[in-house]
Amino acid sequence: MARSVVIVGAGPRGTGVLERLAASAPRHGVDAEHPLDVHLVDPYPPGAGRIWRTAQSELLWMNSMAADVTMYTDDTVTCEGPIVPGPSLIEWAEQLRDGDLRGETVPEGRVGDEVRALRPNTFPTRQLQSHYLDFVLRRVLDSLPEGLRVHVHDGRATGIVDGDVRRVCIEESDGTSTEVDADVVVLASGHLDATPSDDEADIVERSRDLGLQYFPPEQTTDSDLDAIEPGRTVIARGMGLAFVDLMVLLYEGRGGRFVEDPTGDDDGSGRGRLDYVPSGREVFLHVGSGRGVPYHAKTEYTLRGPRPPLPRFFGPEQVQELLARGEVSLREHVWPLIAKEVGWGWYHELHHGHPGRVTTTWEDFAERYAALDWYSDAREALVAEAVPAESDRLDFERLDRPLDGIEADLDTLQKHLREYVADDLARHVDPAHTAELGAFTALLSAYMTSGELSSRGGLTQRSRAFDLSWWQNLFSSMASGPPGPRLRQLLALSRAGYVTFLGAGLRVEIDEGDDGRPAEFVATGASLEGEVRAPTFVDARLASPSVRRTLDPMLASLTRHGVLDEETLRFEERATPCALDAVAERIDGREAPVVVHSTGLVPVRASDFRVLTGPDDDPHPRLFAVGPHTTVRLPGAFTRPRTNSLSFRANDACAQALLATATGR
Repeated sequence: MARSVVIVGAGPRGTGVLERLAASAPRHGVDAEHPLDVHLVDPYPPGAGRIWRTAQSELLWMNSMAADVTMYTDDTVTCEGPIVPGPSLIEWAEQLRDGDLRGETVPEGRVGDEVRALRPNTFPTRQLQSHYLDFVLRRVLDSLPEGLRVHVHDGRATGIVDGDVRRVCIEESDGTSTEVDADVVVLASGHLDATPSDDEADIVERSRDLGLQYFPPEQTTDSDLDAIEPGRTVIARGMGLAFVDLMVLLYEGRGGRFVEDPTGDDDGSGRGRLDYVPSGREVFLHVGSGRGVPYHAKTEYTLRGPRPPLPRFFGPEQVQELLARGEVSLREHVWPLIAKEVGWGWYHELHHGHPGRVTTTWEDFAERYAALDWYSDAREALVAEAVPAESDRLDFERLDRPLDGIEADLDTLQKHLREYVADDLARHVDPAHTAELGAFTALLSAYMTSGELSSRGGLTQRSRAFDLSWWQNLFSSMASGPPGPRLRQLLALSRAGYVTFLGAGLRVEIDEGDDGRPAEFVATGASLEGEVRAPTFVDARLASPSVRRTLDPMLASLTRHGVLDEETLRFEERATPCALDAVAERIDGREAPVVVHSTGLVPVRASDFRVLTGPDDDPHPRLFAVGPHTTVRLPGAFTRPRTNSLSFRANDACAQALLATATGR
């Protein structure tokens, strides 16, 4: 019987694992006499997958510039498998239009026009990225080593047979079913949908009974937004990337337009301002969130000084030291190192790129800074001495909770939020603020290092339950924001009266009405005096991960057969947070409140991405998982070139383990 691997998910993560597998297959004895079959399974277009499929609105953009996207390893990537270079997104577009890619032609229609106009600092459409990902997969398939045979299934992996991971059922797009023998299975499906949580299900049921309209968390591109009638008042909870998609689809998606007004007050972009021209099909959108502000805009400039030397205060050496101490708290022990690392990137660029705004040399500042803790009076005194302008100083508390202490009426809150967004936009498009990019560079480095520490068991269970989500949220708000033009559009919609900011600490409840008064959603918040009422409520975010509530049939089948379960954390907690339940257990001969908290994630071993099963977290001999649905947190499946991407290293580690298991070598 031929040896075989099943990869569930053919989007960029599955494609990345396949590319690494193909690169190393000959080293594991795969040849014409010892073949290996790989089954790549996805109901969505192979290469692009669900999120990056071509069949979505051309109005939706990537949140990275064309020069910052690649699917290929380079000589910075430290991995066991061979480096196989290839073009980044911008290089692919340039080679495509110059006729330098044999057998490839510029696509017809709108995407072709985009290819011809693409520049390194362009934010491409997701449709264009779909074409790039399709090219990457076809290139892998066209250059497979001898003996490696890939079978692409246009269908969905629906489960395993009789609890046996070696027997995988696939429902093909033509309605037929196929059973595939598998020596190894890897789950690479990306973000997975889930049924509503208990709280969300309660809102769904009450909304239906009361005639209200509720959209639970999901991929915004899959929401039936046409069901929201023009003129309707809408409350949206969440101001991240899902909200940006919602904004685009509800306004431009309904025929609205943005036009430049170079004579208007500048909106922070340095190019005047945008005005919104309505289509007549608008809704009135009221939006808030926990933090109360949009994610920070992507930077549109380059460093003026040299790249900061990283890692400096939080790298492999510090990870080893923390692991040697046993489990530590991210907030107490790790965050000060992260903050110092990001500050290093910020002040390195400020000194090298803007020497007129500092009073010390970099050498003097760096020597003194290195000896000080981030949260120390001495470090604050050093910064105050070296950096006269407060606006040039890095303040994490302000970044994390920018609206603390603000409580205002709706009109005053709009003025404050518009000023905040315009200032943020200016700081990310005006090269006078390149210290932001220095910090961003260090933030990426620190994020990768924190992922390695967490995945190697370096954090306490309590810290994994509370602190990781806080850190992920802060990182996303600082590093995963929208292109600057999206904030210009948000400001234009706000000035036009179609978007209203509700601020921080947003709470949404249902007023069931009485005496002829209609039922309504009611929004209140920490920043807002008063309330806002609406018949429609959108939870503008992705569904929280949940193995037990998953809508993915393969994962559900594995769970039903007891092959895997979601990660469960247990820790003693005397003052139990209201969001978590405590049970009484005996610890060291005494009864104590123990919090049992499920993260919803698939537990995997960080070294090779084997799924961990059973009460002792034993590594499964045949089942692997890699991606955002697992306990090893990774950046996106594609990344910036020449950054020793953690995602590429993860793909390679997984591929090496897959090959070793399938071939016995």
